Amino acid sequence: MKTKQSGFTLVEIAIVLVIIGLLLGGILKGQEMITQAKIKNLISDFSGVSVAYHGYVDRYRKIPGDDGDAFGRWGAPLPNAPAAGGAFNDGTIAGGYASVTPNDESRLFWLHLRKAGFISGSDQEQPFNAVAGKLGVQTGDAAAVPGAALSGAGAGAGGFTSIIICSANLPDKMAIAVDTQMDDGVPNSGTVRAQLNAAPNPAIVPAAVGGYVETGSNNYTLCRAL
Repeated sequence: MKTKQSGFTLVEIAIVLVIIGLLLGGILKGQEMITQAKIKNLISDFSGVSVAYHGYVDRYRKIPGDDGDAFGRWGAPLPNAPAAGGAFNDGTIAGGYASVTPNDESRLFWLHLRKAGFISGSDQEQPFNAVAGKLGVQTGDAAAVPGAALSGAGAGAGGFTSIIICSANLPDKMAIAVDTQMDDGVPNSGTVRAQLNAAPNPAIVPAAVGGYVETGSNNYTLCRAL
């Protein structure tokens, strides 16, 4: 007796392959859309903090975080003095952008903006960016006497000595896109500078990284002059 063997026809296999291709294409397209949305969110963070900062300065003629009148204006839970190493009304923001020390001026920066209604929330904690890195501010390299941070090479590539906004833990692809869309795409020149992360939310170093290296595993912290 003859037995009849059954299987997929070439047409059926082709249809299955087309469906798989469409699914893979949709997944990859969806991932790219998510990445682009995060990049726009990261750029928006820099703009939003800048707008809030300048709004506060215009309203109170004081720098948020360095505002010695904040306690008298709003009372507790604001401190009437910053953490050790800081001094109100001296024109600088003491403490690192990712500080975990209560009442550092770099943390009071957020509390002052929140009390004034420029951003949401009610405490000193720095917000997180779209990739779960800290978003914060500091003056220069955050030393007791602030020095230059993220200096570049060559003439005209001096570092930041004034207040800067920093956004940490950006994957290499996103860091390059943010720098390119906001500035010149070069990590050691312009108004946006970068450093390669050795650990999450790193302290800001004196020299910027010489060039971006896109490996898929590198993370960068980007800072922009405020």
